[in-house]
Amino acid sequence: MVENHPVGLESESLRILEKAVNSLSSGFQSMDEFRSIPYDMKLLEDILMQAAERMKDNFPYFHPMYAGQMMKPPHPVARLAYMLSLYINPNNHALDGGRASSRMEKEAVAVIAGMFGWEVFLGHLTGGGTMANLEALWVAGQVNPGKLTVASTQAHYTHDRLSKVLGLPFKTVPADRQGKMDLTALRALLDKEPIGTVVATVGTTATGATDPLPEIMRLQEQYKFRIHADTAYGGYFTLADNLAPATREVYNRLSEVDSIVVDPHKHGQQPYGCGCILFKDPSVGQYYKHDSPYTYFSSDELHLGEISLECSRPGASAVALWATQKLMPPVKNSELAGLLAKGRRAALRLFDLLSADPRFITAFPPELDIIIWAPVAPSVSEASRKSRELFAEAQKNSLHLALADLPLKFFDPEKAGMRRDQDHMVCLRSVLMKPEHEEWVRKIWEVLDHSAKNIGL
Repeated sequence: MVENHPVGLESESLRILEKAVNSLSSGFQSMDEFRSIPYDMKLLEDILMQAAERMKDNFPYFHPMYAGQMMKPPHPVARLAYMLSLYINPNNHALDGGRASSRMEKEAVAVIAGMFGWEVFLGHLTGGGTMANLEALWVAGQVNPGKLTVASTQAHYTHDRLSKVLGLPFKTVPADRQGKMDLTALRALLDKEPIGTVVATVGTTATGATDPLPEIMRLQEQYKFRIHADTAYGGYFTLADNLAPATREVYNRLSEVDSIVVDPHKHGQQPYGCGCILFKDPSVGQYYKHDSPYTYFSSDELHLGEISLECSRPGASAVALWATQKLMPPVKNSELAGLLAKGRRAALRLFDLLSADPRFITAFPPELDIIIWAPVAPSVSEASRKSRELFAEAQKNSLHLALADLPLKFFDPEKAGMRRDQDHMVCLRSVLMKPEHEEWVRKIWEVLDHSAKNIGL
C-alpha cells in the first residue's frame, strides 16, 4: 500500500497575488475616489468556507494518484494571473471591454501559432475545444458548401454533433487496429462521395492515437479536400523530444494543414476553459464579417469579436495564458517540452509493467501519454466486469483510474486465452499527463497490484 503523505494545495503564492493586485490598483489612482457597494465580510467568509467544504467532494485531480481522465491543475502563474484579471473582469469581445487583455490574447495566440510553424494565420482563443472545432467546421462548410466532412470513429464525438448543429453532411471513417483513421476506408469513401474536409485527429481522447497525417496529405493531393487537425489534446506534444518516429512525422506535417484546434487548458497548463482555433489562410476572416451598431467603434485595430463566433469571452483566459507563456515558452528544448516528455515516459513505463504481467491485457503502446488495458479473464464480457471491479477497488485505495468502452480489435484476446463473446470491451484507461507521474509510476503500480489481488487477479 502507498504510505500516507501530507497533501496541501499550494497557497504561498497568494502573497504574490496581493502584491500584483496592489500594483494593478495603482494604475487607476487618477480616478475620483469611490466606495464600492459594501458587503458583509463575515458572511462572505462563511459562504466561502461552505464552498470549500462542498468542493471537498471531488476527486484529487491535482494529485499524481489521480491517473484517470484528462485532468491537470493549471500552473500557479496561470492561476494567479487569472485571479488578478478578475479584479478588472475584461471581456475580450471588443477592445472597449478588454484593451490590455485583447492585446495579450493576440500575442499569446501568435505564440501558439508559432509552435506549429505559422507566422501568418488567423486565430483566437475560445471557451474550449468544442467551440474551436465548431468554428473550424463552420469555416470548412463555408469554403466547401454542401460537401461531406469526415472524421475517424475514434475522433471526438463533438465533430458529429457539431456537424448536425451546423447542418453539414458528416460521416465517420473506421479506425484501424491502432486507433487511427483507416486509409483504405478513407480512400474508398473519397472515390464515392465529394468530401470537402477530412478531420485528422492528433491525439484521440480515448487512446492518444494520431491519425496518419502524411498519408492523408498524399490523398489530399489527388482529391483536393481541406484538412482540419484536431489537436485539442495532443497539440503541445509537437514540443516533445521523445515521440516515436512515425508520430514525430505526423507533427512535422501539421504546418501544412488548413486549420488547427488546440486546448491550452490541457497540456498548456491553463484553467478551464481555454481553447484555440487557428486558420492558415487569414482570408477566411471574410466569413466572420458582421455588423454591430455599438461594439467596434473605439479603435480601427482588430477587435477579436470580428473574427469569432463567440461574443463575450473571458479576458482572464488570455491573461493567464500570456503569463504562462512568459514563464514557460512553448518552444522545443524548453522546460515545458521536458514536462511533456516526462508524462510520456511515465505512460511508457506503466505500459511496460502492465504488458509484462500476465494478469493484464494491453493494447498498442502509447503514442502520447494515454494507456489502455484490461484484466485477463475467461471471456471478454468477464474482462469488462473485472475492469469495473478493479476500477472501484483501486479508488478505495486512493488510485483513481478511468473506464472506457473500446473496440475489441485494439486488443488480442485470443493470445490471452479470452473467449470473444462481444466486439467491445470495457477497459481501464489512464492519462499520465502530470509531469509528477514519472516519479509516481512505482507507487501507482504498487496500488494497482494490491487492488488487483484484492479482487482475485
